[in-house]
Order: sequence, then C-alpha cells, then structure tokens
Amino acid sequence: MEDLSIAEEDKNDLVRERYALAIERIGEIPEESICTGRLQDYFEEMAAFVLLMDQAWEMVESGRLRQMTLEELQVFNRKLYEDILPEHYQRSYANPDYAADCLGESIGQMFSFVSAELRGMIAAAFEQDKMAMVIRMELLLEVYQACVCAVQEQTENARRQEGNKTCRRDSADMQIWPDAAAVQQILYWYVSDYFEPETYGKVAKLVCSQQDFASRIILESDLNDLRYLYYYGEYVTDNELRTAKHLNQMPEEKIRLMADTYTEGYRIGFEVGNKDISIKKTVNIRYCLGFERLIRQAVHNFDQIGLRPTIYRAGTNIFQGRSVNKTGFFGANPNKQFDYDHREDLALVLDKLLVERRLDCMKNAFEQYRDEAKVHGGPAVMEIFGEKPFVPQNKETACRLSEKQQKLSVEYASKAGMLQNTYIPGEERSFTIIAFPVPEIGGQYEEIFDEIVQINTLDYQLYQGIQQKIIDALDQGMTVLVKGCGANRTDLTVRLHELKDPAKETNFENCVADVNIPVGEVFTSPVLAGTSGILHVTRVFLNELEYREIWLKFEDGMIVDYGCANFATQEENRKYIKDNVLFHHDTLPLGEFAIGTNTTAYVAARRYGIEDKMPILIAEKTGPHFAVGDTCYSHAEEVRVYNPDGKEIIARDNEVSALRTTDVSKAYFQCHTDITIPYDELGELSVMTKTGGKIPIIQNGRFVLEGCEELNKALATL
Repeated sequence: MEDLSIAEEDKNDLVRERYALAIERIGEIPEESICTGRLQDYFEEMAAFVLLMDQAWEMVESGRLRQMTLEELQVFNRKLYEDILPEHYQRSYANPDYAADCLGESIGQMFSFVSAELRGMIAAAFEQDKMAMVIRMELLLEVYQACVCAVQEQTENARRQEGNKTCRRDSADMQIWPDAAAVQQILYWYVSDYFEPETYGKVAKLVCSQQDFASRIILESDLNDLRYLYYYGEYVTDNELRTAKHLNQMPEEKIRLMADTYTEGYRIGFEVGNKDISIKKTVNIRYCLGFERLIRQAVHNFDQIGLRPTIYRAGTNIFQGRSVNKTGFFGANPNKQFDYDHREDLALVLDKLLVERRLDCMKNAFEQYRDEAKVHGGPAVMEIFGEKPFVPQNKETACRLSEKQQKLSVEYASKAGMLQNTYIPGEERSFTIIAFPVPEIGGQYEEIFDEIVQINTLDYQLYQGIQQKIIDALDQGMTVLVKGCGANRTDLTVRLHELKDPAKETNFENCVADVNIPVGEVFTSPVLAGTSGILHVTRVFLNELEYREIWLKFEDGMIVDYGCANFATQEENRKYIKDNVLFHHDTLPLGEFAIGTNTTAYVAARRYGIEDKMPILIAEKTGPHFAVGDTCYSHAEEVRVYNPDGKEIIARDNEVSALRTTDVSKAYFQCHTDITIPYDELGELSVMTKTGGKIPIIQNGRFVLEGCEELNKALATL
C-alpha cells in the first residue's frame, strides 16, 4: 500500500510539473509573434482561453470561487462560454465555417477541433482534474510548435535562396501554413494516447459512488443560495435560476411526491422486469441544473432502497462524445449548433486501429471496476423540455464520417454495447425516465409545471384497467393496421407474434408509471416478416432535432427507404436521417410498436401550445408510436416478464435480436428512436383477427374500443 501511495504521489508530481511547464509556455505565445496573420490571431485566442482556465483552476482550488457574489459568478460564468454563444459564434474559431474561412478548409477544420477540445478544460478546472487540463494544454503546444517549425523552415529556406543579406524575416508579409498531415498526426496520437485515462475516468464515474463531485454540491450546498449553480462550471441561464427558485418555493410534500414518483418508478421497474434490486448498490442519476432540491430528496429515497448515486457530467470532449442531446448532469447549452458542428470530430482520426484501441481501453477499465459494475443498477434520468426547438444548420466545413468510418462507428457502438452488457448485464439492470418543463417553455411556466406534475402522477390503476382491455383486443389479432388521415400518409401493417397459449401469454406489455413516466402505453416487439408499409409524420422532434414530413418505408420490418423535407435537396434530407435516426446504419428494424393512451398529456400540450416542445417520453404516450432500432427488451430477452393479469409477455424478440444466439454482433444496433403519430393525424388503428375480422381501437383520433371511453373525455375538451 505504501509503495502504491508513493507511486501515485510521483505521478501527481509529474503532472504538476507538466502543468507548470505548459502554462508558462502558453503564456509566452502572445509575446512571440512567430506566426503571422490569422494563425497568430488563432494562437493568441487559444492561449487567452487556456490562461482563463488556469484562472478558473486557481479560483476553485483556493476556495475563492465560493467567496464571490452571485453577480460576480454570473459575469465569470458568461466569460467561460462567451466565444461560442450564438451572438459571437460567427467569429469563433470553434465555428468550422469561420475557421475554414480564416485558415483554409483542411487546417481550419483541424484547428476548429482543437478549439472545441480546449473547452473540455472548463469541466477539468472545476472538477480539479489536473491531468485533463495538462493533456489539452500540451495538445495546443504541439500544434503551435508545428506552426513554429513551418515558419522557421520556410524562413530558413528563403534565407538560403536570397543569401544572408536578408537577415530579417522575409516571411513577415506572407502567411506560412503548417503541414496538414503533420497536424493530423498530432491529433491522431492525442486521441489514441489519452483514450485510456479518459475511459478509465468515464467508467469510474459511471459505477463508483466515490466519484462525488456533483453529489457534494447537491447534498452539501445551501440550495436557497443560488450561487451553488455556478460551482459546477456548467453554463447557467435564467432557466436554471428560475427552476431552482420555483422548486425552492414548493412545499416539502410536493417535492416528496415528485421524488417518490421518480424513485418508485425505478424500483418498480426492477419488480416488473422480474429483476432483483437487492443485489444492486449504485444508481446513475442524470439531471439538469436547477433540480437539486428534487434530486436531493431522490438521493435520500434511493438510500432507503440501498442505492448510492453515481453522477457524471454530460460529454464535453472527443473522448466522451459531444451531442445536442445531453447524457449525464448538465446546465444550459450555450450553443446547440456548436455541439452539432462537432458531433463527428472523430472523423479527423477514426480508423480500425483506433476502434480496437478504444475497445481495449474500455475492456481494461471495466476489468478494473468489475466489482462495482456488477452491482450497478442502471440510470435514473430526469429530462427537461420546453427549450426553443433547435433546427440545425448543416455545414460543409464540419467534420463528417466517411462511409468507411460510419461502418467503423457502427462496429464500435455494437461491440462497446456488448462489452458494457458483459459487465453490467442487461437482464439484471433497469432504468427510469421522468421529465419536467423549464421556464423557457413560456409565460405560463408555473402552471405548465404543475400540469406536468399531475400528468406524471396520474392514477396508474385506472390506466392499467383500460390498457388491459386494449391488450385483450390486440391479442386476438395477427396484424395491426395503422393509417393516417388528412396530410398524414401513414399506411402500415404490423405483424404480431402468434400466441400458443392465449390464456397464459400476451404480446403487449401493460406499461404504467415505472420505467417510462408518465403512465399510458401498451407496447410490443413486432414480428418483422409481414410488417410493411409507410410511416409518416408531418412534424416531429427526435433527440432535440426537428424533422418535417419525415417518412420511413418498411419491408418485412426493415427500413428500405426514407426522407424528409428539412433541406433543399433529397441528398441532404437522407443524410440528416441516416446520421441522426439510423445512426449511420444502412437500415434498422422496427423494434417496437406501441399505442399511447395518455390523452390528458395530449390535451395539455394542445391547450398550452407546446406540442413541439414535449419530450418523446411524454409525446410517445399521445398516440401510436414506432421505434426503430433495438427492441424494448434489448439484452434482456431471456428474462421472463409478466403483466399484472399474470400473463407472460412473449414478444420480447424479433428476427434480428434472435441472432444473438448465433452471431451477437448482428443482433443489436445500440439505438432506439420513438416516432409518434399524434391522435389528430390518425385515421385508423385496427386489429385484424385470424378469422379475417377487424376490431377498431382508434378511428379519426378517438378511441372506439368498448371500455376506453374514459380516454376520450380529455379529447372532448379540445
């Protein structure tokens, strides 16, 4: 133990030494003026940002940050993110368009990546991760040195050609560029070299409750003193401040009600899934800043169940992955276009060797934390909604994975998913998701928040009974026919599994308020053969991205064609869908078919005019929905699951997921995207029986099946 401590201290000493040398060298860049023109401007801006990060480090380390007033914290917080805010982004080197315009397409793309990667230092400074600071400072210095060498080499060449009479720099009036291949190699080895420590840190934060940066803020802060929001290092806006104020004003019993719904949903998910929660020791909590009072109560609730929280920050660098859709804890997004622009930066370096390197690092990390992974229970997610819808701009200058790299990305995602499932078995873990609005949703925020609390806590027994009647009708069928109305062109036949013993078996899960809160759906994994037709929605938001007139064509349950109307050309529209719905796969299966029954949520969205802001978690309960990708029982198909009536849900597989028994690499896609047809776009949803009969369930946006009349009461108020 003593030798281990000495080795760790030696390592820390080395990191401190590297930090001191790097920050000193970066401080010299503005004074040297070795590079010229835009390159010098770029390095001066990057150096200024790194020096700001050094200042942030010192403020956190010394405790000075917590002595600042709220107003001082707000000024400093804005300074951290100022260059990528929408009003400044057009002239930021983090913007690939601007970087390409100033530095040329090839160099600009790589330097824009470096600019984006340096932003990972914000999280490192606040979490006091000196190694994460050092590797990004050294990256900047390596790139800078490549430029310095290019200047020196060309200057020396000019001197040789002109003779010693031109002793002054002949290159003063000309722009000298570094070798693009040399810069690309710097980036490649940066990513390759540091996947290991970054992956170890990522896995540790997922499964180890000792990684308690956010937990300490939640549990130890005076939540009435809103300065605590600035201790994370995340961007903070009026959304987070007003959310915290709103929760602080709530009576304790309401906070407990919301927290109980959240944590009980998690516990019941294990129960319904026939999984043993008593063998689990940790739960991964994901949330947005501002909800700390609610999260604090949830941590207490989980503690009563025997679970400690693990809480990690949403991705801020190339190792964790950047995405508009945040996973972890997060503050306001200073600029979603920035995240969209850099979501495929790995294209600069991705090859087969790097994929193998990433997987090796991931396996080694899970091996180190094998015991902790075994007792990890899975995520408890608190989503937000109500932000202004984001419509991305596609930029030619942004990094894009080549076709070969897309296949490598798919290969990595598949193998990484299987690897994680080896250490955190799917048949032993569960999850829950709940969502709340943020003030940006509009002037009726408080009223809408209360409405969502009511929706999240609806009488599950009432819905359970109604949904059982729908399931009883569905279980009489061989297929389900779904047709749109008005402008909706949906015409889809969904094939159901054959029930060998209808008295004991069912196709559909009766889903109430457990893993997917709120109540309100019945769902199944369809048979792919015989599932064919067109799925179409006039407007939908998926993972925070808007799709207009999206359509998918299925043949035997697999996507064979697709399109939308977001962009001017068919090529752009298809790429948008392939990148963000198919996640670079050539095709995906229809992994889930469901009927949403939460008409109360549908009416609330219409009444407040927030249909376009509802999260998929709630939107999927407001009409039939179809998920492309893996089934709902992915990696847990062998676990026997039962409805409250005692019948076993046998539709846990399809022809693709069944391949896990012969070639697991072909069985899973590591994605699952729900697409909902709203009631007002639905002409017909009927069950086609074995005898050729038809049982209508929904017609012209209303439930017509006997026993479902209660669901129409909310619709009648529109």
